[in-house]
Amino acid sequence: QVQLVESGGGLVQPGGSVRLSCAASGFSLDSQTIGWFRQAPGKERVGVSCFSSTAATTYYADSVKGRFTISRDNAKNTFYLQMNSLKPEDTGVYFCATSYTTKSVWGLCRGSSPAIDYWGQGTQVTVSS
Repeated sequence: QVQLVESGGGLVQPGGSVRLSCAASGFSLDSQTIGWFRQAPGKERVGVSCFSSTAATTYYADSVKGRFTISRDNAKNTFYLQMNSLKPEDTGVYFCATSYTTKSVWGLCRGSSPAIDYWGQGTQVTVSS
C-alpha cells in the first residue's frame, strides 16, 4: 500500500522540542522532493520546510529558520522534522508530503500548485504552557 504515515507531535511547552516522523511505504523516497506543511486553526496550509536531494537544496520558512531541521533516513525510507525552541505560534496540524515532479523546494513549499503525489495523515502539535 502506497502511503505516508506520520508520527510524533503532541502537547509541548514553549521552548520545548519535538520530532515528527514521516515513513513512506510502497514507494521509495529516492528522487522525491519532500516537505512538511502546517495548518494552523482557521488558516491555510503553508510550507514549513522542504528538501530536494536532486537539487541539494533546503527551504525553511522564515518563522522556523534556526529552530527546525528537516532530514531524511534513506535506510528507513523515512524523513523527519526536528522542531526546537517551540513557540505557541508553531501550533497546528503538520502534514508531510512528497513530490516526484516538483524538484524545486521553493516550488513545493511555496508554489501555488505543487505537484504533490502523497500526503501524510497529519499530526497535531500544540505548543502551550
